[in-house]
Amino acid sequence: MLLGVSLQLSARPFRIQFQSKSISTPSCTRLATIRCCAGTRPKRYSITLLPGDGIGPEVISVSKNVLKLAGSLEGIEFGFQEMPVGGCALDLTGVPLPEETLSAAKQSDAVLLGAIGGYKWDNNEKHLKPETGLLLLRSGLKVFANLRPASVLPQSADLYPFKMATALGMMLVSCGLVDASTLKKEVAEGVDLMVVRELTGGIYFREPRGFEKNENGEEIGFNTEAYSTYEIDRIARIAFEIARKRRGKLCSVDKANVLEASMLWRKRVTAIATEYPDIELSHMYVDNAAMQLVRNPKQFDTIVTNNIFGDILSDEASMITGSIGMLPSASLGESGPGLFEPIHGSAPDIAGEDKANPLATMLSAAMLLRYGLGEANAAKRIETAVMVTLDRGFRTGDIYAPGTKLIGCKEMGEQVLKAVESQLPAAL
Repeated sequence: MLLGVSLQLSARPFRIQFQSKSISTPSCTRLATIRCCAGTRPKRYSITLLPGDGIGPEVISVSKNVLKLAGSLEGIEFGFQEMPVGGCALDLTGVPLPEETLSAAKQSDAVLLGAIGGYKWDNNEKHLKPETGLLLLRSGLKVFANLRPASVLPQSADLYPFKMATALGMMLVSCGLVDASTLKKEVAEGVDLMVVRELTGGIYFREPRGFEKNENGEEIGFNTEAYSTYEIDRIARIAFEIARKRRGKLCSVDKANVLEASMLWRKRVTAIATEYPDIELSHMYVDNAAMQLVRNPKQFDTIVTNNIFGDILSDEASMITGSIGMLPSASLGESGPGLFEPIHGSAPDIAGEDKANPLATMLSAAMLLRYGLGEANAAKRIETAVMVTLDRGFRTGDIYAPGTKLIGCKEMGEQVLKAVESQLPAAL
């Protein structure tokens, strides 16, 4: 889907013969209670599911069920196709991103990813690491804008409507989770920010890079940080558009006092700002931004920054909420399917133990609906259900606190399904 328009899969192993599995969701299939309106032709979307490694299959499995149910209540059908990526793809095919997986992803309307990586493949050569599959997937889909929201709100039912409307509709962590933050309550409560990270340029991708010997015969490693005007302008415009739909403030983070690439970054963002006179633009050096995120995070609305700075700052922002297991992300391009994934890792130490927190993946599914498919109403159903479930006191181990009920990944999925099911179906 064009960015401007709106802007699980089972845990059984993949077949060695590498046949994809296509699953259609008929309009009268019932996960719980799914109502259908006779004579109404449902909308249909193709979703590529990439469970990946570690806890990925677990969180995608329950999130797929939530996505199906929320969609059915809005008259939406999904065709799901499961494909391998990362470590499981290495084991099956010898490469972290098989051509068949990338082809399926490109031909779908959106892609939902679980997690990639694990100890088993840590010593592989770079081109045979699971994480290389993710980089190749992003490049193959030509997604360049990574959206990572982070919010911490007090537990209060009267906040539900507010969260449905704020942050481009992206709703994150609330329902009393402020106590899970490592920051003082008065610092963390009320944080609602969005990090817009440039995803396909900068030091992670630019050449030259590699290893060589210096004049003293010592081995050195080197990378290149470089950005073009085009790359900066397109991510800046997206960030300004997002800020316009939030609270009208955009902070561009760079290191323009030292790095030439950042000097051009600041110059171009400032130039693009003339197209958005209604947006309040500020600039901040990355070291100061890292400090301000823990000192006074409520000062931020929308942050735009380059690849490496965004990688670091978005992870820092995630911990303000109390758990990285709560945060979704969206990676979007100018056209084609978007990539939606939780920002947590594969957590191989708890894989298969029913301890994973699936909420970030469910919220990624909500972002898929909102930003990938333009189905905001279905997205709201998932967002509301997550909030209601948390408000009822259900917690996985990473967000557990005395006085709440400790449950596993599967039961968390069941509780969110119940909360979705309790919502009235749309009048189709």
